[in-house]
Amino acid sequence: MRFAVLPLREAAGAIVAHTVRAGTHVVKKGTPVTAELVDTLAGAGLSDILVAALDPCDVGEDEAARRLAQAVAGPGLRLDRAFTGRCNLFAEADGVLLVDAEAVRRINGIDEAVTLATLPAFAALEAGTMAATVKIIPYAVPGATLDLALAAAHGALRLAPYAGLKAAYIATTTDALKPSVRAKTREVTLARLKAAGATLAAEAEVPHETGALSAALGSLPAGIDLVIVFGASAIADRQDIVPAALVEAGGTIERLGMPVDPGNLMLLGTLGGRPVVGAPGCARSPKENGFDWVLRRLCARLPVTGADIEAMGVGGLLMEIRSRPQPREGSA
Repeated sequence: MRFAVLPLREAAGAIVAHTVRAGTHVVKKGTPVTAELVDTLAGAGLSDILVAALDPCDVGEDEAARRLAQAVAGPGLRLDRAFTGRCNLFAEADGVLLVDAEAVRRINGIDEAVTLATLPAFAALEAGTMAATVKIIPYAVPGATLDLALAAAHGALRLAPYAGLKAAYIATTTDALKPSVRAKTREVTLARLKAAGATLAAEAEVPHETGALSAALGSLPAGIDLVIVFGASAIADRQDIVPAALVEAGGTIERLGMPVDPGNLMLLGTLGGRPVVGAPGCARSPKENGFDWVLRRLCARLPVTGADIEAMGVGGLLMEIRSRPQPREGSA
């Protein structure tokens, strides 16, 4: 592709490089120069025009954007119509966005003319939310360049839809924990489950004691996919009530603590093949916290390991919650 100022009569078949105003006529950049347009502009007194002339091997911006977006889009994502060199991808269902970051880097490293921008990996999407956009910068790219991008694109993005899990909610209580706090915690948790396509299938309140919680964990009904435990107080150590009860019930601890704040004091474990999440105290608030990051993945049936949680540290410093009893910043 080349930019050139051509006599108007020689410009047919090229693309208007910049918006042209001739008399009462306004021709936007990117408009194909047709024979009819030549006559119109000539009649308005124009004699030459700056155009982008495509070479035989070039692929126009809209076609290139469409083809690359089609290659990028994995299951659960759909394409919009390409326009002005852009093609957007949207979620077909509620779920979690999976991004092959290396594939995205490869695509963006092929040529500055080809770009792919995505939402962050593991972003929670509602159906119809834009997940990514392909933008071809110039009016066309060489076919060989597009072929390289297409080869790097397959599997770059997909949506893991929420799987409709059945969750159990167990809360421990003490005399110091107000009934209003317990009710609010349940309400907030139900809202989180609903947003992630899950339903509450079992619940219990028990004293904040290892034996009582262990018994509740051991008596969960069949068909439960996920267990959420809210301790009356934050988990301080692996010997604390919630982790000790999980182990006593026959479960295992995958990770205690996470590099996400708020959310540091979260427990992830398993019991009978089901994930068990010991919620951090900040999850009593509807504000975004590390618990949300783990819950969404689990509700899309995505595995969450200790290594996955370790990787959450980059970007893991979230907004401060005003209601936190011990904010990050101390008094001066």
